[in-house]
Amino acid sequence: MSFVQPVFPLFLLVVVATYWLLGTTRRQNVWLLLASAVFYGWIHPWFVGLLVFSIGLDFGCGLAMARWPTRKRWALVASIVGNLGLLALFKYWDFFAVNVAAALGAVGLQTSPWTLGLLLPVGISFFTFQTMSYTLDVYRGKLEPTRDLVAYATYVSLFPQLVAGPIERGTALLPQVLGERTWSTPRFLDGLGLALWGAVKKLVVADTLALAVDGLFALEEPSGAQVLVATFAFALQMFADFSGYTDIARGTSRMMGFELRENFRAPFAATNPTDFWRRWHISLTTWLHDYLYLPLRERLGTTAAGAVTLLLAGLWHGASWNFLLWGAWFAAVMLAYRLLRPLKPAWADTGVGRGLAVGVMFGLVLVGMLIFRVRDLDRLLRLGSLAPWQGSPDQVLVAGAVLSLALTAGAVLWVGGHLRHEVLPSLGSWRWRGPLRSLSWSLAVLALVLFARDTTRDFVYFRF
Repeated sequence: MSFVQPVFPLFLLVVVATYWLLGTTRRQNVWLLLASAVFYGWIHPWFVGLLVFSIGLDFGCGLAMARWPTRKRWALVASIVGNLGLLALFKYWDFFAVNVAAALGAVGLQTSPWTLGLLLPVGISFFTFQTMSYTLDVYRGKLEPTRDLVAYATYVSLFPQLVAGPIERGTALLPQVLGERTWSTPRFLDGLGLALWGAVKKLVVADTLALAVDGLFALEEPSGAQVLVATFAFALQMFADFSGYTDIARGTSRMMGFELRENFRAPFAATNPTDFWRRWHISLTTWLHDYLYLPLRERLGTTAAGAVTLLLAGLWHGASWNFLLWGAWFAAVMLAYRLLRPLKPAWADTGVGRGLAVGVMFGLVLVGMLIFRVRDLDRLLRLGSLAPWQGSPDQVLVAGAVLSLALTAGAVLWVGGHLRHEVLPSLGSWRWRGPLRSLSWSLAVLALVLFARDTTRDFVYFRF
């Protein structure tokens, strides 16, 4: 099931109402576990089997570490091999099989690649990382393994964040699952408002931009201006789509008494690569930093560890060469900033300097977005070589129209985000806070009714 399917609001209403009527934590957890199984197996019931495997593997590995502490390394190895093996089988096997066969063919050894053609289970990259973080934290002594299988399974499969994050840690979410949740009207209403805002970002902003973006990238011979504008609009689409999912996930979870971590923090206001990764897909970047980068840094040094981490971050997104190139691009950007840091002028920290830094970093992010969007490397090279000022009058006119749409979308994102995250929280108990919130909800619902696409698109990160 997806948040954008018409059945989801009814599903959510039934789940949340029943959840609060059940009363006790144990009953609530059992109910959430059943609801999450229905949610995940709505289209393909066999997906639930993979989820059960991952839950059982890491729950058992956690208990094994507590039972045999002198052999806990083997339990950790079993967890890592099992989870990465699941990813390798469903996500990467065909990619490597085809490319190995191509490499052998290049040296005269003709072989037929043994591909599996398996359907990629939605969310597999997210829940495997979530279960691995549990065993890694247990291994490091940061978390005591739980003996409550229902609570652990609920922690892994909690339906709002199951298929596209945020990637939660056992240290943060598991205590909430094990603890008692009490009804709070302000928290419920705040969660509802956050979910509504996320729906607007996805169904109104992202899906509207997607029509223009797909149209421009589908052109056989686009102009440089069209490619530049399409990439700019795609960046906004990606942000609205993914952060919209996160807002719906955080909002619906908050309605049930859970607090999920923030996953985006004004990423396009970043001044350098490190700042960008502290703002974009925060749950993944912090996961990679804590569990991959830091151990690698002890062995490889800062630069090599950062490069390997970014390459693997690219590969995490999918089995395609453009994702590896995407990781390599950001690794090169990170290295360039590190080398140029001693040359940073004093005026760079002023208002003008920060503005220039934001502009430069955003331009570099746009290059990464183009790499991310175009999977065919030959076409990517051709599109990337186009001068943005070239194009016929008609092409410039089309680019201008899409740019106007993208700027309008950006304004909606900024105003809505500022109202949601800055204005309303600052009002406190002001008597007009309630009416203003109701007005913002009414505008959100009106926008959904008037501008949401008839044919909804799944979230972009469902592919990963």
